[in-house]
Amino acid sequence: MRAGIPPPYLLVGHSFGGLVMQLFASRHREAVAGLILIEPAHPEDWTQPSEEQRTLIARGVRLCRYGAAAARMGVARGVALLVELGAIGPARALVALVSRGGLRREDEGILAPIWKLSPDARAVLQRAWTQPKFFEALGSQIEFIGQSAAEVAREARDDYGDLPLVVMAGAGAERRLEADAALARRSTRGRHIIVAETGHWIPIDAPDAVVETIVETVAAIRETGLTETDWLKR
Repeated sequence: MRAGIPPPYLLVGHSFGGLVMQLFASRHREAVAGLILIEPAHPEDWTQPSEEQRTLIARGVRLCRYGAAAARMGVARGVALLVELGAIGPARALVALVSRGGLRREDEGILAPIWKLSPDARAVLQRAWTQPKFFEALGSQIEFIGQSAAEVAREARDDYGDLPLVVMAGAGAERRLEADAALARRSTRGRHIIVAETGHWIPIDAPDAVVETIVETVAAIRETGLTETDWLKR
């Protein structure tokens, strides 16, 4: 909205972004033409975090604190440059040195599996990782996910009517897939898509599947024949 782009919007959110998009759709239903939720976080899973989830949250907050400190000292520029060049091993070694061994390789997945990223995507991370505010914002998001989930649970409880809704999921636990399917059923035009051979990072593991789903959803929205003015009048 701040960008001055008129509605309606097709909202696409991954992981925590799924919570954000659901909250936006609840507060501004008249401006939303469709929803694509990719491996979305489910409010009921985070309002009362388990011990394992609290450990994950603490690791994420710690990671972001190290990142912010490294960015302020200028070390992050060196790490980011190594990542952009594809020198993942030296980048990991430098991070381990700065954090005094406090970060493990699996902690990288909290940000993104950098070893799977293309050179172009690594260049984007290079710019982000040199900014303390990036890590501060991400750390705040992780630390307060319980409160964010509770907010979504309070405000985004209604069904979505005939709003085009797609929930994309990787191969996961049965309970997770059931929650995704239930979310898709909240719209009469809901679809639950399982993307084969992927995990939580579908946008990285299968970007073509995401693009294809977006194109298909845009086509479905356009089939309604509603103009921007019509949407604003709804």
